[in-house]
Amino acid sequence: MTRRSVWKRVFRSVEPVPGNHIRLLAGGAEFFPALIAACDAAHAEIHLETYIFNADASGEAVYAALVRAARRGVQVRLLIDGIGARDFPAGWRSRLQQAGAVVLVYRPLLAGWHFKPASLRRLHRKVAVIDASIAFVGGINLIDDYEPVRLPWPRLDFSVEVRGPLLARIHANVRRLWRLVALTRFRRPLRDAGIEPGWPTDGRTRAAFIVRDNVAHRRDIERAYLAALALARHEIFIANAYFLPGRRFRKLLARAAARGVRVRLLVQGHTDHPFFQLAARALYRELLAAGVEIAEYHAGELHAKVAVVDGHWATVGSSNIDPFSLLLAREANVLVDDPAFAQNLRARLDAACAGAEKLDPAGWQRRPWWRRQLSEAAYAAVRVALGMLGAGRWA
Repeated sequence: MTRRSVWKRVFRSVEPVPGNHIRLLAGGAEFFPALIAACDAAHAEIHLETYIFNADASGEAVYAALVRAARRGVQVRLLIDGIGARDFPAGWRSRLQQAGAVVLVYRPLLAGWHFKPASLRRLHRKVAVIDASIAFVGGINLIDDYEPVRLPWPRLDFSVEVRGPLLARIHANVRRLWRLVALTRFRRPLRDAGIEPGWPTDGRTRAAFIVRDNVAHRRDIERAYLAALALARHEIFIANAYFLPGRRFRKLLARAAARGVRVRLLVQGHTDHPFFQLAARALYRELLAAGVEIAEYHAGELHAKVAVVDGHWATVGSSNIDPFSLLLAREANVLVDDPAFAQNLRARLDAACAGAEKLDPAGWQRRPWWRRQLSEAAYAAVRVALGMLGAGRWA
């Protein structure tokens, strides 16, 4: 099977776009300067979507760039999540609006938290589009790499900077989502900034922009992953912060290992959700027994949602491999078919493995019985919760 035919099968419903420049950005040290520089160069329009917008030094630097842009007449549209950005400072919002920016909140919790699907359908994507000529898509929230927990190394996370024809799809998608949220908030329609997507014409990278929503694209990200796993021939390398895959995903990982594919997982060691990690660890025994390599990252917080397959297929985005990302939240990933990009990402993940603890299959089998029981109980609780949410078939 040729690489082109493999690509077509991975992207059955999403046609990749050639001619792009895709740049990998690792962590806030690379992401925030690039985002702020793009905002400072904006002359017409900024769309920014984020799950978390924290009132720390990194968040404040982005906020200040948005204020500067709005004051010089740029149409600034900020979309934040009602849970993730619930602590967004009221003073920041007021000053943004005074400068001419518009701030919308996705699904604000007006009556507090309720355990129901609607409360879990969050805006988890992290997307910025500036002047329809440059975009940023990935997993990096607007929060300092060392917040809220101070660890030896900064948060491990990634984003991509996109220039090229793919901008047309990204720009149209963020405008569509903005109009939808504005409609629910009884806001006026978008005022046209008078710009059309533009890009350089010398890019060489094929890429696709895929989203998960609750209407027409419910399974797009999951299907792309499943197809890549099924077609892998040499190596699967996944780094994912919240790794709780469904049965089909786990079976494909095991089958890949059985046919000689090296399957590597980099998952959280330190975690901000201990119960979720406890549930996820209930799956490690099965995966390790199937020949899957698992390493837990302890040097810093692992927040990445990336993968590299066979040294040429890669994905960077906001989607975790868990039921909340793949069944409920709004997510956005970029898929890249480019050996140089994939090898760059793989090298970054290899370097991260120096700060990770590789799990020994035999040692994992010998864990104390009470640890195994705790994990099984946590996983059973997650399955019950998924059943209540109508997603019981996941686990």
